[in-house]
Amino acid sequence: MEHRVSADQVRRYRVRAQQLDRAPDAARVPADAAVLDAGVQDTGPDGALWALALRGVPVRAGAWPEDLAVAWSVRGAPHAYRRADLPAVQRALRPYSDADAGKRIYDAAKPLRAAGIRPTDALGHVARTMHAVVDAPTGKGALSTRMTAELDEPYLRWCRPCGATHMFEMPFRLGALHAGLELEPGTSPPVLRRSPGFPVAQVGAVDRDAGDADPAGDPADDGAHDLVRAVLHLLGPATAKDVAAFLDAPVADVKRRWPADAVPVEVDGAAASVLADDLPALLGAADRADGGGTAGAPVVRLLGPYDLFLQARDRHVLVPEPARGKALWPVLGRPGAVLADGAVVGTWRPRARGRRLALELDPWVPWDAALERAVAEQHERLAAFRGADPA
Repeated sequence: MEHRVSADQVRRYRVRAQQLDRAPDAARVPADAAVLDAGVQDTGPDGALWALALRGVPVRAGAWPEDLAVAWSVRGAPHAYRRADLPAVQRALRPYSDADAGKRIYDAAKPLRAAGIRPTDALGHVARTMHAVVDAPTGKGALSTRMTAELDEPYLRWCRPCGATHMFEMPFRLGALHAGLELEPGTSPPVLRRSPGFPVAQVGAVDRDAGDADPAGDPADDGAHDLVRAVLHLLGPATAKDVAAFLDAPVADVKRRWPADAVPVEVDGAAASVLADDLPALLGAADRADGGGTAGAPVVRLLGPYDLFLQARDRHVLVPEPARGKALWPVLGRPGAVLADGAVVGTWRPRARGRRLALELDPWVPWDAALERAVAEQHERLAAFRGADPA
């Protein structure tokens, strides 16, 4: 029997699956967040740490816990992970196929293929070269210069904005984690360093068809960091096209890795899938989630512009109105989202003046007094996170 759910149920399910309904807990360890399995994007001043704070993790701006690390990963963006998980994350981020590797590295694939180099092999070569070059913390610019000197022409391009020849950007970014490198948090331009404890045998091991660094491993088993399963769990229900768009992978590869325990559902009449173990939570999501405070109060959160909740590719489920979707996801300069009871009810932008933090709010619907108070409380929470005073 195919189950039918509404977009409202889907949004409320995602709030719970992503633990956005958890109250802050000072006793909670920084690594205690389900979203770390998939990676937490660290873009902008309210990036990964604010996303974790919204999920009840006791962190504050600029103070990175030792057990968390940042690495370029999905879509070449910086993401936070548990440092101990980085070897497993690297295994999960290996391309699913050569076509997948080519898609991930964008315009670098064409000259490499023209030179008879498989994109997967190219990623491995870049990773091994990077690992050899980065024997001490190295800034991105210095590393780019070193890599340009080490690599041959198919790996390099003339960059008109820079007025110089250097590596293609995506192999550079995606190769870093496969090289066992992480980013020093808070550095701009980024500084890369070797990740402590990363297995040398995994450096450059990106070809699933060639087997694993672990002889007993299964190239098709990505364990707790399986990204197809992670997207279905945290951003489900979803289609193979949605998952492929999130991962920037070919749809055919995602379909080949589609979980056997995914079950069909209809979201307002459109076909999608969810993991069987998550179906009861999805069907029960019609009930209001606890906001972590007053019993029965809706969950109100100030989501950062790149929060995982806003990264779902079925944007029409999150924001049905196209005009509001354009306001929330412009090409440049994304605002944050005001989330209330699973619905996006407006946008926000920070306006910092010295130690005072103001918010520029754009309500999309009339806010009652209770919602205005809840948003004010979240404003205070964001200011405290940043070490500022609300204005």
